[in-house]
Amino acid sequence: MRLKLFAILAAIQAIAHAAPPPTPVEPVKEALHGVEIVDPYRWLEGSAGLAAPDKALDARVAAWTDAQNAYGRSVLDRLPGRKELETRLRDRGRGGRGNVKRRGDRLFYQQIETGQQQPVLLVSKAGGTPRALLDPAAFDPSGLTTLAWYEPSPDGRRVACGLFRAGDENATLYLLETDSGTWLADEISNKVREVEWLPDGSAFLYNQLADLKNPYSRRIRFHRVGTHPRQDLTLMEQDKQGPGATTWGPFAHLSPDGHWAVVGHWMGSSVNDLWVIDFHEWLRTGKAARRPIVVGQPAQSGLPDVYLKGDPIRGDTLYMTTTLDAPNKRVVAVDLNDPTPGKWRELIPERKDAALQSLSLAGGLLAAEYLKSATTHIERFGLDGKPKGELPLPGLGSAGLFATSEGPEAFLTFASFNEPPTIYQVDVATGERRVWWQASVPFDPASLEVEQVGYPSKDGTRISMFLVHKKGLKRDGCNPTLLYGYGGFGISTTPDFDAGMLPWLEAGGLYALPNLRGGGEYGEDWHRAGMLEKKQNVFDDFIAAAEWLIAQGYTRPEKLAILGGSNGGLLIGAAVTQRPDLFAAGVAQSPLLDMVRYQKFLRARNWIPEYGSSDDPKQLAWLLRYSPYHNVKSGVKYPALLIIAGEQDERVHALHARKMTARLQAATASDPDAKPILLQVDRDSGHGMGKSADKQIASAVDEISFEMWQTGMGGACAARP
Repeated sequence: MRLKLFAILAAIQAIAHAAPPPTPVEPVKEALHGVEIVDPYRWLEGSAGLAAPDKALDARVAAWTDAQNAYGRSVLDRLPGRKELETRLRDRGRGGRGNVKRRGDRLFYQQIETGQQQPVLLVSKAGGTPRALLDPAAFDPSGLTTLAWYEPSPDGRRVACGLFRAGDENATLYLLETDSGTWLADEISNKVREVEWLPDGSAFLYNQLADLKNPYSRRIRFHRVGTHPRQDLTLMEQDKQGPGATTWGPFAHLSPDGHWAVVGHWMGSSVNDLWVIDFHEWLRTGKAARRPIVVGQPAQSGLPDVYLKGDPIRGDTLYMTTTLDAPNKRVVAVDLNDPTPGKWRELIPERKDAALQSLSLAGGLLAAEYLKSATTHIERFGLDGKPKGELPLPGLGSAGLFATSEGPEAFLTFASFNEPPTIYQVDVATGERRVWWQASVPFDPASLEVEQVGYPSKDGTRISMFLVHKKGLKRDGCNPTLLYGYGGFGISTTPDFDAGMLPWLEAGGLYALPNLRGGGEYGEDWHRAGMLEKKQNVFDDFIAAAEWLIAQGYTRPEKLAILGGSNGGLLIGAAVTQRPDLFAAGVAQSPLLDMVRYQKFLRARNWIPEYGSSDDPKQLAWLLRYSPYHNVKSGVKYPALLIIAGEQDERVHALHARKMTARLQAATASDPDAKPILLQVDRDSGHGMGKSADKQIASAVDEISFEMWQTGMGGACAARP
């Protein structure tokens, strides 16, 4: 089947396609800080940029989108071998399991099996048979409804969960009785996030929007089970003014005994303020002082992500990670009775050779997850900070440790490029582990080789990069290569397993993953070296990776495709506009592309601390230098590009994809049959969260077949000049 697929793909170069649909040019001129900016396709924003809806304009944009979708399908659907590729992807995706939580004598986890569209929430008691507690397909056979999050009460008798549909991330909170499966009457809407239960399971804190039309109206509220949400009390609201007004909003974490509420605001991906509230006092009186832990400092302290639990609290002590005076993070013990930085006790100093990612507590030990050379290492410490040795891992890869109880038990997830996801049940104290679940993927791990290399970026900074390929790969410049990148928000790109990449690798393709500046692989300094006025470093690192792969004989421009999503979609846009000669093709998923107007839409104001804003004249200058939409030039031979967006995306508006598609189609001097600019906008998906299995596979088929076509995979390769 493999030979048949790629023999067909090698022959599709001669396929002719219809021309892209025309797009009217309706320039809008405006002056920002004395700089005239012309936007030829402003109308493709539809009502998104207007004070009030314009139904006629939106209908026009919808018709244009339909025409572009049809044109894209006329190209993609003609690529032979799609059915074989789909079959292989389905065969390689035989389910998954994760998000394990133990509460009382019950074990909860999510699982998806072959043929299912969405993960199912299962529960089991010790030694008992697992049963489905919540299956989204039971009430939505379309596969569009997903379980965004779930949180059992401390005793496991009840479960709070959030459901949303079609990728819009507008989760509604529901409550279930675990043993009976009964849905309680409690229902809370408006993009609700995970809850924090009281110890007795009678009530919880939750995070929601006060106004669904205002993404900056988040608040923390208190709900007693069995009461109407209108009776809920507000613990904390998003600031109306000041730095907290345009953040991700407030967050809260309750101590296990319910005494303390640690609350905060994010002022960007690497800065947050943190306070503590005596929650017992607040419950008694309806008010309590908000005492600062760390406020007004350029640091991230506690809560490594707004969707995760906070660092552990035991009694009156918060064991907290912080970048304050430590770009690679350190661990401090904070007395919540007197939490100011001058009273902190440093337990685990910052390491210069590794970046601390997160902290958990199990069996009376602190488990610190580090990244060293962009791979996970887990170190154990006593509560006094004394080292207890490294927790052995199965190999070099990406791991996560999730404590499930007060005892030493934890679940360890592990994966690498050539090792499918495995979940181990671990005794943190002894290091003993056993396989609890392992993905079943039909492939030969021994056939693949993983390398980690280093290369110099434009300014001489050394960048690490993973290379994955079949053993025996020849460095003759003939290898179809897929270069992936992200580089932003302190998010680390580490070894992971992607079954969808196997057809590419087994056909002789090379996959390259560089650890670009802007990520978190090497600490906060690494992140800051790729944000704001230094964002160009990210693009330089990515372009240097491509140049190095070519110079070292791995590939050549006509064999090189690039891939990225969201902030990584911005990276793809910048790469193809800055170095169109360097790539055969690009795939940009949910891309951010108009950097002059991005902050005006949805909740993108959250990202001003990362990118800057055109409202500031100094920041406008550096945004204009790289904004992909504003750097498209007529008469340039651009690579083929597949731009993918979701109409329900609540993070990056689909207008970015629409405007960039129109501008590139009008500007490119490349043959549209050979190097088309394609757009695919899915009206029933968002930023990728909650996408059904069928939609994921369909998107993967589009992307992989497009990349194979454009890099000539399976075809003959001429000798290098």
